[in-house]
Amino acid sequence: MPGGDTTARNAGHAFALVVVDELVRHGVTDAVLAPGSRSTPIALALADHPSIRLHVRIDERSAAFLALGLARTTSRPVPVLCTSGTAAAHFHAAVLEADQSRVPLLLLTADRPPELRGVGANQTIDQTGLYGTAVRWSCDVGVPESRPDSVRHWRSLVSRAVAVLTGASGGPAGPVHLNLALREPLTPADDGVGFPHSLAGRAGGSPWTASARIAAPPPPELVQRIAAADRGVVVAGDGLSSADAEALVAFADRAGWPLIAEPHSNARRGPGALRGSDALLANERFVSTHVPELVIVSGRLGLSRALSTWLAATPHVVVDRDGSWWDPTRTSAAVFRCDAETLAAVAVVGDPHWRSEWLAAAGSVTSAIDGVLDETNTLTEPRVARDVAALLPSGATLVVASSMPIRDLDLTMAPREGLRVIANRGVSGIDGFVSTATGVALAHDGPTYALTGDLSLLHDVNGLLGPAHADITFVVVNNDGGGIFSLLPQSGSDDDTTFERLFGTPHGVDLARLAAAYDVGHCHVRTASELATALAAPPRGVRLVEVRTDRRENAALHDRLRAAGAAALA
Repeated sequence: MPGGDTTARNAGHAFALVVVDELVRHGVTDAVLAPGSRSTPIALALADHPSIRLHVRIDERSAAFLALGLARTTSRPVPVLCTSGTAAAHFHAAVLEADQSRVPLLLLTADRPPELRGVGANQTIDQTGLYGTAVRWSCDVGVPESRPDSVRHWRSLVSRAVAVLTGASGGPAGPVHLNLALREPLTPADDGVGFPHSLAGRAGGSPWTASARIAAPPPPELVQRIAAADRGVVVAGDGLSSADAEALVAFADRAGWPLIAEPHSNARRGPGALRGSDALLANERFVSTHVPELVIVSGRLGLSRALSTWLAATPHVVVDRDGSWWDPTRTSAAVFRCDAETLAAVAVVGDPHWRSEWLAAAGSVTSAIDGVLDETNTLTEPRVARDVAALLPSGATLVVASSMPIRDLDLTMAPREGLRVIANRGVSGIDGFVSTATGVALAHDGPTYALTGDLSLLHDVNGLLGPAHADITFVVVNNDGGGIFSLLPQSGSDDDTTFERLFGTPHGVDLARLAAAYDVGHCHVRTASELATALAAPPRGVRLVEVRTDRRENAALHDRLRAAGAAALA
């Protein structure tokens, strides 16, 4: 068995060696550790295995989101390990995101053995079922014992965990929790019993129990609906695999249907992809004269109120690889379990004039929006989003924070090839953003960039802690607080002091000094040309590119953009 000394000194040592070896046999290449004492056996086994890249973070929440970013990028299971007690609780936010976004995050929480639970032992809480329904499977793994069948049990356990993590067991991919009760000695020391049994797995490095997910073909009813529709629309949202996104683009092109794609669906490309769809769908005249016979929705939607309102009044079906009930408007005519990539086999003949009318109208809207954004070279929040998406080189990945950055990107990003967009939109939290982006950068072969607001950066500032940084450039829109609330009804209060205290939340943090404290690079850009210069150099280490904006001015600009889009369709 690879990975250092294969002679186990005790049952806990044997357990750790076997678990890590079996994970590697299932394709695991990266693991994340938040250090602690009780997790020592697994930590040592991860560090010693030559096929594992181990990333160490002192903050458990940061460690979990780092693992989330790694798993999002690679689509492979990534274990994150911590000690017992509150350490395990800090994983919970990342678990919730992994649950909703179907990310294969493996939670390894070390725990006290049963005899130390419920008796006041230090650093001991009830960790069984800690994450509730947010995990696909939770197992309180028994204390390792020196038995002839132990290795078989441990390898089978890991195989089952991987099958559940990857969606090969019948349900959606997602997080799995293994609670690991470990007795002392926690180091590879003799315990008077030893472990005299073989640790060997299957021959040739094969997994103990292999599993695979089989693509679900389109059901006959979906095929019939598509065949009967000359004029349709494809809508793509969060949670698509790269194969699904590619297939939706190809299907929309072949059908001659317009494609409305949220940026992080990674389907905003191809000849049918629209920009400016909010203005189209909010325009009563356009909507009334362009009624589709069928709308296919794939992925979770959550950025556009105009899109949700339109779907609620428009015949549509949901297509999802797991049959997930993604119908927040409660108006879908059907929910089909079907991999989008299997739509390639469905015959469809669209109206040749249908898509061109949508593209022409969307072109008018985007020209009007660009006209407003290009009035000055001084950077605004929507222009930063537009320019970042356009300037990044082919092969780059852009990680986008929730709240305003992803919405500005949705409003302004032109369809393009060669850019992968990642966002934590499962639960749409701003927490863990820096760590997620760092995990993406560690797993991505090409250049990695991140677009964030100041609060998302500050919320996870510990993600900037070492010991080793990835190569990533953070473009930080700093409006000294929560800019999105200036665009919501809360901003209508006559009491500006109360609004600022409860929603605006100005922080006054000097990001240059913060960058110096964390030993990362920093520069301040004011104009579009300065931003282009700052992004021209490939990321080397961690750098903050700060753009300072004003929340009130940003709210007024968004009003102008909406008005310009509406006027273009008048």
